[in-house]
Parts: sequence; C-alpha cells; structure tokens
Amino acid sequence: MTTTGPGNALDVAVADVVTLGESMVTFLPTTAARLADVPSFDRGIGGAESNVACTLAAAGHTARWVSRVGADGFGDHLVEAIGAYGVDVGAVHRDPDRPTGIYFRTAGDRASDAHEVAYYRAGSAASAMSVDNTDLRAVRAGRVLHLSGITAALSADCLELMRELTAPRPGRPPVSFDVNHRPGLWPEAGGPDVLLDLARGSDVVFVGEDEAEDAWGITGGPQAIRDALPEPAVLVVKQGAHGATVFEKENATFVPAPKVDVVAAVGAGDAFAAGFLSATLRGLPVRDRLRHGHLMAAAALTVPGDLAQPPARDHADRLAALDDQAWGTLRLGPGWTQTADRGDEEVRTS
Repeated sequence: MTTTGPGNALDVAVADVVTLGESMVTFLPTTAARLADVPSFDRGIGGAESNVACTLAAAGHTARWVSRVGADGFGDHLVEAIGAYGVDVGAVHRDPDRPTGIYFRTAGDRASDAHEVAYYRAGSAASAMSVDNTDLRAVRAGRVLHLSGITAALSADCLELMRELTAPRPGRPPVSFDVNHRPGLWPEAGGPDVLLDLARGSDVVFVGEDEAEDAWGITGGPQAIRDALPEPAVLVVKQGAHGATVFEKENATFVPAPKVDVVAAVGAGDAFAAGFLSATLRGLPVRDRLRHGHLMAAAALTVPGDLAQPPARDHADRLAALDDQAWGTLRLGPGWTQTADRGDEEVRTS
C-alpha cells in the first residue's frame, strides 16, 4: 500500500527501486523530416526516471515513480501508461494549476546536427515538486532510490528536494544518480557544479565519458573521472559504443558493448541504468551488471521510442553469460529481444 499525499499515516510498501522526476508526453514523428515538415506524430511517454521505473518493472522488479503531473488529459495518459508497465504510481500528485510537460522531436540520432527537440515544459507541474509537497516516505521506501540531474535543473524547489534526498540521513536508501547533464535546462552557469555535488553525495553514479568532459572539463578517460569523483561506492563511466567501465572499491572493470544496429539513440542511457540496477539487485557480479546494462541499452537503441520491451530474464542471463569471444561477436538488431525461442545465434554474428 502506498501513501497518497504528504503526511499520510498509511504504511508504505518497500519497492526494489523508487524513482523521482518529470515525465512528459512525447510526440514522435511519423516520417523523417524537419519538425516544420512533419505532418503527424505518434504519442509516447518520456522521462529519464520513469523510463528506468518502467524498464525495471517490465523486467520483473517492483518499482515506484514519484512525480507531479497536471490535472489534464496528458497527465492522465502518463499515469495510466506508466502504471500499465506495473509501476506503482500512487505517489504521483495531480496539480490543478500547472500543465503536464510535453515535447516533440525529430527521428534519428540525438547527436545528429539535424536532430530537433521542442520542449514545452516551462512552468510544468513537475517543476513545482518540493520538499514540502512530495511524499518523502514513499520516495525513501525503496531498496534503491534512483535520481537524475535533470530534476535538479527544473526549479529552485526541485534542486532543494534533490539536495534533501542526497543528503546523508539515518536510514537513507542507497542513492543511484544519473548525471544526465542537459545544459539547455540550466537557467544559470552553475549546473555542472551542482551535478558534481549531487554525484558526490550518491552511492551509485552513472556518467558518460563525453558528458564528464562537457560538464566538468575532465579529459583523460574513465580513471580521470574516478579521480574527480572518488566518493561514490560505485561509479559507472559510459563510453558510448565502445563500452563502459565500473569502479568499485579499488577495482576497475571494463566491458565492451555489443554491436547494435541503432534505430534511435533515445532512452539508451536510462535503459543501461535499469539493466545495471536490475543485475545489482539480483547480486550478479560486476561483469554481468555491465553486460545487463549493455543489453537493456541495446533493447532501447533498436526501437524508435524511449522505451523498449526488455528481453526475458533468462534470455538476457544467457547472453550475459557468454564467454568473452562470443560476447565480442554479438550483434543486436531490431526485434532481437524476441529471438530467444529461435536461439541466441539469431542475434550474433562472427
């Protein structure tokens, strides 16, 4: 049972992972073109934290998403769509005075010069999240609390809430933090420093190698990032199509990413975090945590939207257990998550 508002005396069920952050209704183009030329759009959902919650729930974990949405049709859609994944949405508040955020984007790779995104999120219901109006008991009732730097950029109240949730407190759940540096969201130049402070207060941190350079000017690879961020017990440095390195205690482990036939590079980072957290919750070794992160990311990369159906657990476990040579020949394309019944050789090439 979950609480329905701040101060509710009802007990809160402990979820495997609790996430907090803004989700928006996403409009995906029906054809590849400039936004000015796209004739129609398909509706989806998008939001870093809800993406993680949905992927984890689809993978068999209990997940809760905490946020605010407008008392409007788009808010209805978000709550219903995210809840349909099996995510607990009982601590999502409806704001009668502010709208649900939406955005439009073009097809294709976000890194492309032709990629366009039009956000309509200023003054959104989620930007009004604060320490006082958020159900902190529901937020903290998880084996892991997953946050991202996007929330900190939405408003001063959201930043205060993030500082509260990452501050050392008795009984605080382990905090997973995805840096998610979005320069365009920060109203002032202090965003990188804020993100660094929040990362230093977290237990598990995800950051891209290119992201660390853009935000903090760190060059020199994963070890240089670890030197700048020694505090988190686990630091995961994502290195794009090359792979990822995890630092845990005094150890560093690198696992290459499989080859992927990319449909759209949207939502892959969220899926990677979900895969890594899923494997962590299951007590899998470091190598397999990274491999499950790569596999979840590959699922997202091979569909056009933010969310993909993850592979069945036994299918993912079988791929994650491949020897290094077989893992190195793995190639994943659209539909690969549904190939388990046809044999894993369907998704690998030599």
